[in-house]
Amino acid sequence: MRLEQCLPLLGLLLCAVGTTAQQAEEPEGEFLVEISGTTVTITCPLDAEDIRWELSGKLQDTKERKFIIQDHDSSPANLSCSLGDKKKHQLYLKAKVCAACEELDALTVAGIITADLLITLGVLILVYYFCKGRKGRASSAGDSRPRGQKMQRPPPVPNPDYEPIRKGQREVYAGLAPRAI
Repeated sequence: MRLEQCLPLLGLLLCAVGTTAQQAEEPEGEFLVEISGTTVTITCPLDAEDIRWELSGKLQDTKERKFIIQDHDSSPANLSCSLGDKKKHQLYLKAKVCAACEELDALTVAGIITADLLITLGVLILVYYFCKGRKGRASSAGDSRPRGQKMQRPPPVPNPDYEPIRKGQREVYAGLAPRAI
């Protein structure tokens, strides 16, 4: 096979090996962070009921798996959940919250983008059809050119700086030749 034909196959093989290697690693668990308004809910990856939460170094009084921060002020915080002294999971929380923000799902965003594209296409078609009929009409501005046959332009005036070198004038340019060192 030629090299051009082997490259896509090699890329596909590397992707398959890379995803298999990533799946082989067993992740310990991930935090689940949910943001709604100014409320931030964090779920610890540990599956126990007696969980100890620390927020920026201060021990919190909740022992549940979910930790809720009411009226979060968008300031960064270090958060950790642990089972006694055995397992400790840490999270750097930098969540931007907004009291008056609206949440949009993916279907709403796709609908807005589709509607915008359809409106733009409609305006484009309207402009095309309205301008198509005006093609043969004369313009209203006064035009000094005659509308009959196109007049031929005379050839451009030659620039004396770019005239070809004549046989008798070669000595003027002889000093421009490269010099041997």
